[in-house]
Amino acid sequence: MFFRLPPWIPDWAVSFGLYTFAILVAVLLYRVAFRAATRIVRDRDLFWRSLVSRNRRPVRLAFVTAAVVLVTPAAPLTIDQAEAVRHLLVLCIIGLFAWVAISALHVWTVVYLRRYKLDSSDNLLARKHVTQTQILQRVGRILVIAVALSVALMTFDGVRQYGISLLASAGAAGIIVGLALQPVLKNVFAGIQLAITQPIRIDDALLVEGEWGNVEEITATYVVVRIWDLRRLVIPLTYFIEKPFQNWTREEANLIGTVFLHLDYRAPVEAIREKARAFVAASELWDHKVFAVQVTELRQDTMEIRILASAANSPRAFDLRCLVREKMMAWLQQEHPEVLPRRRVEAEVAGAKAAEAAA
Repeated sequence: MFFRLPPWIPDWAVSFGLYTFAILVAVLLYRVAFRAATRIVRDRDLFWRSLVSRNRRPVRLAFVTAAVVLVTPAAPLTIDQAEAVRHLLVLCIIGLFAWVAISALHVWTVVYLRRYKLDSSDNLLARKHVTQTQILQRVGRILVIAVALSVALMTFDGVRQYGISLLASAGAAGIIVGLALQPVLKNVFAGIQLAITQPIRIDDALLVEGEWGNVEEITATYVVVRIWDLRRLVIPLTYFIEKPFQNWTREEANLIGTVFLHLDYRAPVEAIREKARAFVAASELWDHKVFAVQVTELRQDTMEIRILASAANSPRAFDLRCLVREKMMAWLQQEHPEVLPRRRVEAEVAGAKAAEAAA
């Protein structure tokens, strides 16, 4: 001690006062340092500004931990108390490193994805990088937390000995733990596989479980699909590895919309082709790449006419299909009502009555 205290003051009060004073000084120094760092990076790029703002809490913990480390030798602690404080400081340092690693990973992700915009018309490259980066970020965060937690637990003698014996023996407890964690581990490894192979990406248009929607979020264990009516479909990551599904924007966003007309055999196919071309060409939804009108099937009562028209993405293709259906049906009802499908029933009533009369 740098000065002598009255003997009637208990040791615990002296220790409490020293630690309180040290923590208050550390918080004050942290605030001064943080304000200075904020002013320094105010005019710099996004990386440095994000680095300072994101790490304000870990830095504050570092200041407090350093203050406790410096004041511990001067505190009148017993051997057990000093050992407990040192153990607590070790846990704080482990947590501090993990916290800084997670913050650095987040800052790197934000800076890296700044170059890619999902709201652009051709966002295939952006969706690829956003999906890959977000999945790897979540997996990296889980790994950092798992490593930090393992290291923290290994600082306790009982847990360390149990862990060493468990790994050495690989007994029944290890098997039970492995079986219990199997679904979690399957989803984690499925997330890594999705990040590498990328069968789906953020904002992809999917047809899965009979529902159409866009990929809204990919976490470390599940995928959220925003269905067209704003419902959310939550699907485990392993689903996209083990089961088939439709990805309408796997390589490019543009799609070919299909409209089927079931008409009478007397329908003027050439006139229908010209009218459909006029309707499609007049719409801003068409991307001027694909258009076709073909008779694709002859049924017992009707013939099937297929109209193809392409659009830049799946929502525009859906709207274009609805527009063509509405326009074509209105035109057919007005100009060619006789070609609309109907059932024919032929009965030779007059011949049947003559035969009955003759009999």
